[in-house]
Amino acid sequence: MAELRHATSTASIPSESALATNKVLRNTYWLLALTLLCTSGCAFIAASIGAPYLGPWVTLIGYFVLLFATSKTSESPLGLVFIFLLTGFMGFTLGPLLGAMARVPGGSEMIMTAFGVTGVSFLGLSAYAITSRRDFSFMRGFLTVGILGAFLLGLVAMIFHLSTLSLVVSSAFLLLSAGLILYQTGEIINGGERNYILATITLWVSIYNMFMSLLHLLMAFSGED
Repeated sequence: MAELRHATSTASIPSESALATNKVLRNTYWLLALTLLCTSGCAFIAASIGAPYLGPWVTLIGYFVLLFATSKTSESPLGLVFIFLLTGFMGFTLGPLLGAMARVPGGSEMIMTAFGVTGVSFLGLSAYAITSRRDFSFMRGFLTVGILGAFLLGLVAMIFHLSTLSLVVSSAFLLLSAGLILYQTGEIINGGERNYILATITLWVSIYNMFMSLLHLLMAFSGED
């Protein structure tokens, strides 16, 4: 009987782990969908009312402050408040840019192309990570260094108006965002991430950066940038 109870207890461990993983994955995708709706809604509102562009520095400062607040409160319900403030704020800063671009010939098509490619890429990468159940934790160091390096180079390109370097940075962020989607999804699947708020914000940032990078590259290749 003791052996039977031990076997039953041991057999329940994978089941409990699978339930925890499915719960985190489900909560993450629900929250991700809601935050993307929040971003889209705030962008639409900003474009509709003709809100002025806040500028790159205000956007960056607001982004990092709200990102820090979201991370610090991710273990409490307050984290949900800050994640919607962050994604809504970024959507509102994006609205004027998209509104101005939509008025340019071919601009609406570029926006929809970037949106479509981003959506398909996210779904494809997520599906691969979920079905393969691979461990992508080996990418952590590379992604950390790559994102930090690309961000610093992006600041240099913005300050000194280096268009070629800016394109290189956008290309780098495009690839890094794809890698981050694989990494974060793999962390959820393999039990490395149990906080759905942190998982959501990582995926949201990846999607946002992928969309913006694609949009920048499309504008450059069309001669609009």
